[in-house]
Amino acid sequence: MTQRALRILVVDDDPAMVGAITALVGTEGHQVITAYDGLTAVKRFREESPDLVLLDLAMPGPDGFTVAGQIRAAGGAPILVVSGESAEAAKVKALGIGADDYLVKPFGRAELLARIAAVMRRVDRSIGPAGHTLTAGSLTLDPGRHEARVGDAELGLTPTEFRLLEALVRAGGSLVPHLQLARAGWPAETDPDLLWLKPHLARLRAKIEAAGGPAIIAVRGVGYRIAADSPA
Repeated sequence: MTQRALRILVVDDDPAMVGAITALVGTEGHQVITAYDGLTAVKRFREESPDLVLLDLAMPGPDGFTVAGQIRAAGGAPILVVSGESAEAAKVKALGIGADDYLVKPFGRAELLARIAAVMRRVDRSIGPAGHTLTAGSLTLDPGRHEARVGDAELGLTPTEFRLLEALVRAGGSLVPHLQLARAGWPAETDPDLLWLKPHLARLRAKIEAAGGPAIIAVRGVGYRIAADSPA
């Protein structure tokens, strides 16, 4: 269902579930990297640089929420949570930490492959065709290459962070309302939760400002905008 073979990191403490997922995605030609606990998951992610992470939440040691945050800080590969926890609070928390989608166990082969394809389409769409660059002060954004730089320093952004930043930069310093920004960040969601914005923008802001780039400014109760110039 995807256009290319992927290297997928499957993280679950249940060997039977890991085996089942491996068999399901293997039918599409995907390669699986396995981890049965949180510490190994982060280590494998850093060593193997997978295209996608399938992540359970209930694990010994660091749980899936902690692992998602560490993986998100380490790289931009999309995270699809695969969990037996169906409560809305768990989904909101996982998406707020940086997961790109959430699939509840049990699931069928068709649904799993469809979710993987949808997540990867969003990544490919955010990369898009080559084209012109966008700028905001010292920040340069190249949608065609999916690259963001402050001067010569490249920012390691997740697909969601890149979409949020692109929406802010395209606004040219004007205010982007909360709902408009959320829809840009999560285009597959018909009704994105505005609570997802704050943690993602906090991480995005930290990456940009650490490199000396322009500030992302929150207008309380209204939206966000990006400063036209780099901070002094």
